Amino acid sequence: MSTFRARIARVDRGSVLVVRDEAAADGGIARSVPPVRVELDRDGLVLDATAQRCAPTVGDFVAVGSRADGVARLAELLPRRTELVRDSAGGTSRTQALAANVDVVLVVEHLDPDPDLGRVERLLTLAWRSGARPVVVLTKADLVSDAAGMAADVARVAPGADVHAVSATAGTGLEPLRVLLTSGVTLVAVGPSGSGKSTLINALVGADVMPTGERRADGRGRHTTTHRELVQLASGAILIDTPGLRAVGVVADADAVGAAFADIAGLALCCRFNDCAHDREPGCAVQAALASGELPDRRFESWRRLSREAAFQARRADARLAGLDKARLKRRSVDSRRQARGY
Repeated sequence: MSTFRARIARVDRGSVLVVRDEAAADGGIARSVPPVRVELDRDGLVLDATAQRCAPTVGDFVAVGSRADGVARLAELLPRRTELVRDSAGGTSRTQALAANVDVVLVVEHLDPDPDLGRVERLLTLAWRSGARPVVVLTKADLVSDAAGMAADVARVAPGADVHAVSATAGTGLEPLRVLLTSGVTLVAVGPSGSGKSTLINALVGADVMPTGERRADGRGRHTTTHRELVQLASGAILIDTPGLRAVGVVADADAVGAAFADIAGLALCCRFNDCAHDREPGCAVQAALASGELPDRRFESWRRLSREAAFQARRADARLAGLDKARLKRRSVDSRRQARGY
């Protein structure tokens, strides 16, 4: 088997499903070419362009070759144009890539039960950090009496992002999303279990390509998606469904937090001091907005919490990189001594 460029369509334990990429210019995948199952190494990692071993994810472009026995293998993980990354569970400094090379992140939140504004803010922070365009999709609009008013409330915590209230089951409000489904564009849907991501994707595709669950007695949807998978549309666009996120660990920098909280960032520019901590400093525009009610306390506390988490994650990442550099220097030193001794 000669080496060929492909895109990862699905990641399973111990293997990935790849589709040969015959439209490298626009990032599409060819539907006429059957997918190839590729076994992963024991650690589940693959070398990237910087010679680091990384976990592949859906949407990655890869070079596929073959082993000596002719079995397909991932030869290289190609550079990611964008990546949607969350913090890993636990106290490690490692992160988890949810999807790669995406153009639009659909932040999916339900209107019934009431939307969780804090979760929307966290997901938007991840979306802004990814380098893709965030779009908020509020599902189950047919189950509430004032979908427009609820969407306006969400829009106030989503500056810079379009917000759409839709009903995938009734087929209403979907047209602004269908406009995004142009050839070569990759979209990923993220949100909690029961938010209606799979139902939304089925409605946009026009077929039942993802399993959906019935609503529980408490009105919440059942968790159905257990893996991330590429879905090719007739238009040439690509949709990625993801399992519901029970927790949203933030991986972001100051720019991503600033984009997700552009209203607070704008207020901070009007503070008297450039290094204002927005606590008790005189001339603080943020505190003035809090006092007047222009800035809700919940929004301010959410910004402080996410800023602290982002800073903490950045410190952990720096410590991990320093550890890797130290280990590499140690290996080079050992190799140099061995070469000097003629080993």
